[in-house]
Order: sequence, then structure tokens, then C-alpha cells
Amino acid sequence: MQVDGYVEGKISSEKTLIISAAGRIKGEVTADKVIINGLFDGQLFANTVEILPQGKAQGTIHTDDLCIERGGSFIGETLPATEDKVVKLSKIEQKQPLKASDNAESRLENKA
Repeated sequence: MQVDGYVEGKISSEKTLIISAAGRIKGEVTADKVIINGLFDGQLFANTVEILPQGKAQGTIHTDDLCIERGGSFIGETLPATEDKVVKLSKIEQKQPLKASDNAESRLENKA
């Protein structure tokens, strides 16, 4: 996902979020990777964060992998990534496979 305009609120992405030079985000962002070349203000939860030369970030960044290139700026605090917020984005739970005995029992119940 790439933001070229202004977004205020919550954004969740299981992949990469790019804030272009023309992009601005104010709020809470959760993503696998975030690349900031515009403006960000708020709370950021990501596995990897890159602040590019034109990027400016303010607020709290929760990550274990932060890169700020020359020219980029960050004002705020960094905290370690919290596993429940970053790594495990809300996904549909996978159904557990039925055991052969469970499957046979359910077929018998359906026939009765």
C-alpha cells in the first residue's frame, strides 16, 4: 500500500506500507514493513521501519529493526516490537484438521 495524500486514523497491513514524499499519516499504523519518505505522526508497530532522506517521523515506533537514512528525522521514542501487535496481525483462524476418529463420529451423527 502506498499513501500519496493525507490519512488520519488507523491503518493495518500485512505487507509493506509506503508513505511517499507527498504522503502524510497521523494516527496508528500496524504493518510488516513501513517505509517513510513523507510525514508520519503517531504510533507505529512494524517488523521493519525505514526512514528515507525526505522522511520525518514523530511519535512512538515499536520495532526491532529501524533504519534512518541521512537527511531523515525522527522525534520520539522507540520500543521493542510487541509480538501480538506486529507479528500476528488479525488473521482468520485456520481450522484444525479433524482426527480420523472425530471425522467418523461426525459422519455417524449426521446420518442418524
